[in-house]
Amino acid sequence: MVEIKKPGKKYKAKRPTRDEFELEELGERLVEAKEEESEVVLTVWDADPVRGRIVAMDARTRLVHIQHNGELKKVPFLDIMRVDNAI
Repeated sequence: MVEIKKPGKKYKAKRPTRDEFELEELGERLVEAKEEESEVVLTVWDADPVRGRIVAMDARTRLVHIQHNGELKKVPFLDIMRVDNAI
């Protein structure tokens, strides 16, 4: 009988884990940027950086809504690695 090889499992890279302090600090920076209506650049895990103004933060879906040039993007909170002010 001929042996048929099964394709190997491909594992997706896991999101880096962060402690409660880091997540709280990140949340505070997002709230501050939303209140000040300032433009930010979000470094997003496993995706291109996102630039724009935070227009909403949905606690139920855990999505941060960012608007730039009339386009709305929704980024999962846990995928945001860093928040920087846009220059």
